[in-house]
Amino acid sequence: MMRRFALGILILVVALPVLVSAQLSIYLDPSQPIDKRIDDLIRRLTLDEKASLLSTTAPAIERLKIPAMNGWNQSLHGIVWTKPTTMFPVPISMAATWNPQLVHDIAAAIADEGRAINNLWPTVPGKTEPGQQGQLVTVTANGERLRHNGLVYRSPVINIDRDPHWGRIWEAFGEDPFLASRITVAYVKGTQGDDPKYLKLAATLKHYAVNNQERDRQKLNAEVSERTLREYYLPQFKAGIVEGKAQSIMSSYNALNGVPNAENKWLLMDVLRGEWKFDGFVVPDSGAVQLLVTGHQKYKTVEEAAAKTILAGSDLDNGAYAPALPKAVQQGFLTEKDIDQALHRVLKVRFRLGEFDPPEMVAYTKISPEVIDSPTHRRLALRSAQESIVLLSNRDNFLPLDRSKIKTIAVIGPFADFAQTGPNYTGLASKFIKPLDGIKNKVAAGTEVLYARGSGILESDNPETSYAEAVAAARKADVTVLFVGINEVLEREGIDRTSLNLPPVQMELVRRVFAANSKTAVVLLNGGPVSLAGGGTNVPGVLDMFWAGEEGGNAVADVLFGDYNPGGRLPYTVYASDRDLPPMTEYDITKGFTYMYYNGQPAYPFGHGLSYTTFDYTNLNIPNRLAGNGQLNVRVDVQNSGKRASDEVVQLYVHDVEASVKQPKKQLVAFERISLKPGEKKTVSFSVPAERFAFWDARKKAFVVEPGAFNVWVGASSEDIRLKGEFQVTTR
Repeated sequence: MMRRFALGILILVVALPVLVSAQLSIYLDPSQPIDKRIDDLIRRLTLDEKASLLSTTAPAIERLKIPAMNGWNQSLHGIVWTKPTTMFPVPISMAATWNPQLVHDIAAAIADEGRAINNLWPTVPGKTEPGQQGQLVTVTANGERLRHNGLVYRSPVINIDRDPHWGRIWEAFGEDPFLASRITVAYVKGTQGDDPKYLKLAATLKHYAVNNQERDRQKLNAEVSERTLREYYLPQFKAGIVEGKAQSIMSSYNALNGVPNAENKWLLMDVLRGEWKFDGFVVPDSGAVQLLVTGHQKYKTVEEAAAKTILAGSDLDNGAYAPALPKAVQQGFLTEKDIDQALHRVLKVRFRLGEFDPPEMVAYTKISPEVIDSPTHRRLALRSAQESIVLLSNRDNFLPLDRSKIKTIAVIGPFADFAQTGPNYTGLASKFIKPLDGIKNKVAAGTEVLYARGSGILESDNPETSYAEAVAAARKADVTVLFVGINEVLEREGIDRTSLNLPPVQMELVRRVFAANSKTAVVLLNGGPVSLAGGGTNVPGVLDMFWAGEEGGNAVADVLFGDYNPGGRLPYTVYASDRDLPPMTEYDITKGFTYMYYNGQPAYPFGHGLSYTTFDYTNLNIPNRLAGNGQLNVRVDVQNSGKRASDEVVQLYVHDVEASVKQPKKQLVAFERISLKPGEKKTVSFSVPAERFAFWDARKKAFVVEPGAFNVWVGASSEDIRLKGEFQVTTR
């Protein structure tokens, strides 16, 4: 009997740790439901640990096998890391492709590199230590400091380009909410991958919402009607959440109608989580919690401010939450359950990233570092740059240049021999092809390439000497190509532009060079729109290459010499003058912003872009009548009537003729980029849900499509309309 009792005790002693271990490991068991796993993990944490996990650079909690988190990563047009990665064209260039599938492929390539970098840890030998902003770095034997990039990335920027003076236009996707929505969805899906269970990376939509002015951005209050919000400022955010399934969203510094966005319950809970069913986490912009005290001056302490943001729907912060939230609980500003709710949302994304599952279960952990800056990605960077370049003007078919007839070419300008990658949030390129490099690679053997800088970007140390060198080169050359524009000196985070014009020192360079050689092409490098008013409009050929990434020099040379036929289209309006616009503090676009409400004559309209070939549009087919909840089915034939293969971007616009409220002059509702060989014809079909041309009814608090007449325009830009039609909307 005693022997049996002793044996029973022994079995219990041996089995108890196993039973306890099994009970403790629910959150580590991939077979369990994700919410059950998260709840199990949260109940094991202390209040201080919970607060620490609500930081973008959360420390590891080794006793629970919780890895450190770095949510401070950037990937706007390439992974920002301590070593080179592939640098693609900047986001406004991506929008200029009008090719969502290409943008998806770019984002997928960027995400592959991001995952590959993360997969290096902890296999890289060296000493791991804290780096800047709490990010871990590994110091290798040769002294390299390799930053531990995480899996949450702070991209894309999807604020709408309401005013062309905004300093961050280069980061965003243009002035039109429909175009921006299509590019946003493509970017998010490419970033996060298509695995049914795991995320490749987590994309962060920013900055939510009505953030498109740098001056006083940390304390300004944007007064915007709900109709304008719903129709103009929010559609791309909705698309990124509802269609793209973005897992993170960043609230902006500014207040909206008197309520700072970091604590704006209507934005974060009612719209984002209530209407759009967002199930990721919200992170206020860096320092936004503290700015509720120092900027907006709503609260006296960071503890109260932190509590208010949590209660309004924020979840993760760059540094305020870890020290402030435990004190806020003690002071009665919120409860630990409120913190648990925020933490649950943050952890859910981390579980979806596979951080708590065996690596062999997560396919993305197998992505090799060999993809980083790989030849395949460089080829994609070249194609992306080619597709983004816009031919703005081409008098008498001056372009493309015939290399067989050019014995001497002058390459001039402050951007000709300059590696313009982008301002902040830009990584390192292993090999950057500048425009001068690209032209040297492209000209025929024996062609002499002359180079002169000509001027600085804003000023020159010896302007007359610099101009004289440029003029001398232009006079010697058969043709001249001028590379001018703007960079982060004039437009970047924290700085809005004061003028749309090319800087005077460069405008004078254009005038003098053109006077010396009328066979001159101008190539613009820019983020936001640049006007050539004042002398640059006379040159026979103008290209806009934006900031085209590491292969930009090769791409623009391909376009200049006709090896690639330009098919990019402007994602914004290029206004002729600053005087044509309302004040930048005006957020009501109906006062004269964008192609939808601007009544002047632009220098170049939204959607504009020429080609080295011609296209004919015929056989527009639209229904006569459409139910208010139906689909507008449109067909049109497009034929390449020229002698060169090329892409065409077919654009469909509508206008509500009989609306009871003011409507846009025209509104983009569909587009498609197609490729056509000489003589080839394609039928382009659009199926447009009526909700795309609905408006927000302030009385009904809903989108409505009113019965009545609608105009339909199909063309090559918002102004280059080739075919017109009309249909009637009936009641539902």
